[in-house]
Amino acid sequence: MKLSKSLANCRAIRRYLLIFTAISLLLLPLSLVYLVWNEQLQKIRGFEDINQTHIPLIPENAVQTLTPQEMLQVEQRMDERRERLKDKCSAYGLDVLGHDAWHTPNTWEFLVNKKYHIIWCNVFKAASSSWMFNFNVLAGYSPSYLRKTKKILLNLARERYPRVSLEELREAQNDSLTFIIARNPFERLLSAYRDKMVFALPYSFHDKLGRSIVRNYRKKPSLAARSSNTKYPSFPEFVNWLLDQVKRGSFIDMHFVAATSFCTPCLIKFDMILKFESLTEDQLYLIEKTGLKRVIAPVWRNMGKGGRKTHELQQQFYAQLTRQEMLELYEYYKYDFELFDYDIQEYLQVARPDEGPTDVRN
Repeated sequence: MKLSKSLANCRAIRRYLLIFTAISLLLLPLSLVYLVWNEQLQKIRGFEDINQTHIPLIPENAVQTLTPQEMLQVEQRMDERRERLKDKCSAYGLDVLGHDAWHTPNTWEFLVNKKYHIIWCNVFKAASSSWMFNFNVLAGYSPSYLRKTKKILLNLARERYPRVSLEELREAQNDSLTFIIARNPFERLLSAYRDKMVFALPYSFHDKLGRSIVRNYRKKPSLAARSSNTKYPSFPEFVNWLLDQVKRGSFIDMHFVAATSFCTPCLIKFDMILKFESLTEDQLYLIEKTGLKRVIAPVWRNMGKGGRKTHELQQQFYAQLTRQEMLELYEYYKYDFELFDYDIQEYLQVARPDEGPTDVRN
């Protein structure tokens, strides 16, 4: 009797399992269809054809503008920056074509918007997140979608802004305004170090790179006293790794590379040079000149991590470097300092003294 009940129970369980399996097999295709449909729906919601009837215009009373006097002041500033750029390019021979990264036009990170006649060379860690947001708006993604999406804004942008050749870029420049945003190279480097090393996402490319730097540089005698027990490299370890990359002629990550070789401003014409320090006024001027004040607005994204002020951070991190390390670092970023009118002196004032052979990189 018990055996019969057990067999009956087994049959019932088997039936339920078969029914469950059959239902699962029926629902699986429907689930896949739903997921695909939902993804397409999100794309449709995120991307709109921009035209005079569908564009989400900024209300007139919310538009930010400069006074006529402020516009004149910024215009004079832009003239001075362009003139300095031209003079320094000529002085250093950077306006002559050659075969290295400094003398070969690089169009890799240009975003060309033909509809609104605006072109930007994206220098990473120089208000790049803010203007990537704006260029995505100009490409047709709604601001609400961009604020909610988990997708990388650069990847979204590249779906609408394909890479261009030098010929295509120059043709587009005939009726467009081209701009770049400059930032103090040491300030930019520190921002990149903190973002990509200190706050690297677990298991990301930069997290793995940071661990590799720790393995190879923490044991060096010249760095031992300035190291820590963190999983990410100390600032001196990171700087020594970067200097070795430069010395070997190795590839430099786009977040750390010199802006002069990344955007080649001596070989590609720029109509406006915005600067991080005066960005509030500079970008209002740019938006006014391009006639986009009802379409995009100054926006600050990715304002830094950790809640520390920039000057305080510079003092803390650059004080860990020796004078020799700082001068070697300056040598790599020299053209960024010179072309865009920045000064190394305030950094040298906080540098550690060179104490002898033990401070030489090895």
